[in-house]
Amino acid sequence: MNDGMDFINMFLSNIILIVVLVFLVLKSVIIVREKTSVAIERLGKYNRIATSGFNLIIPFIERNAGVVNLRVQQLDVDVETKTLDDVFVQLKISVQFQVKSERVREAFYSLDDPRLQISSYVFDDVRAEVPKLDLDDVFAKKEDIALAVAQNLRDAMEEYGFRIVKTLITDIDPDDRVKVAMNNINAAKRNKYAALEEAEGEKIRIVKKAEAHAESTRLSGQGIAQQRLEIVRGFKESVEDFQRSLKEVSHEEVMQFVLLTQYFDTLNNVGSNSKNTSILIPHSPSAMKDFQQQIIEGTYVGQQLRDNIKQSEEEQEANKAKPRKKSNRGDDPFKSHD
Repeated sequence: MNDGMDFINMFLSNIILIVVLVFLVLKSVIIVREKTSVAIERLGKYNRIATSGFNLIIPFIERNAGVVNLRVQQLDVDVETKTLDDVFVQLKISVQFQVKSERVREAFYSLDDPRLQISSYVFDDVRAEVPKLDLDDVFAKKEDIALAVAQNLRDAMEEYGFRIVKTLITDIDPDDRVKVAMNNINAAKRNKYAALEEAEGEKIRIVKKAEAHAESTRLSGQGIAQQRLEIVRGFKESVEDFQRSLKEVSHEEVMQFVLLTQYFDTLNNVGSNSKNTSILIPHSPSAMKDFQQQIIEGTYVGQQLRDNIKQSEEEQEANKAKPRKKSNRGDDPFKSHD
């Protein structure tokens, strides 16, 4: 009976010992994940940094004080501030930061809440940069603002073991009334440009139309001049043929024949055009004689004028050609001569 009790006690003791040993082994082993580090403290004091992989600690003497993330992290900060032209805007700043692997101790022990403290620096820097700019410049120079914030953050967080990878301004949101006013201004500018472009196009159309009209008029004039030359040449040849055929026909009769032919050709052209709106006043072929007389009289008067002008020019040329008479008196006007 006693042997059985001793066996049971020994078995229980061994079980307890095994459990204690397993517990101590588990407490002494630390598995650190990739891109993380663990701060190890011994009796409450910093001892070392455990890197990724398998690590051992002394149970109950050393402990895992905390895990430090070595990956690039992002912090989004919403900042409300005022521009130089007194417009309130909401800016969303995205800060990408990373703990330096060689300065994990400073990053873990220097700052109690790194995200909150980075946010404070972002607020301070943005509210120092944006009030220097007008609202339009905030949109145009957001990269400059982001660079200024990133530089100030790097200088401030360097001593704490943090590396500022990049700072981005992902959103700029003015007051709704300001956005409506900006849209109205933009719409007015675009309407102005559209009106200018439309006016310029209309100007080009008018100029090109005028150039086309001028070119058309010039070509039409050339055509009319050529037509008249051909008509005169045709009249000349017709009259010459007419006079060769009929030797006894006078010039007046030839003129009457030509005018009468032109008169009937004109009537034919007017009657053949269905869209013609011309109105002929009362007229008869007998009026051609009066018209011929007027032409003859006008031609005679013109010929007389040309003859008179030519005669006058000849007389002037003759007067210029005559030598001037020299005076018989000497140089002294008071000297008498016999």
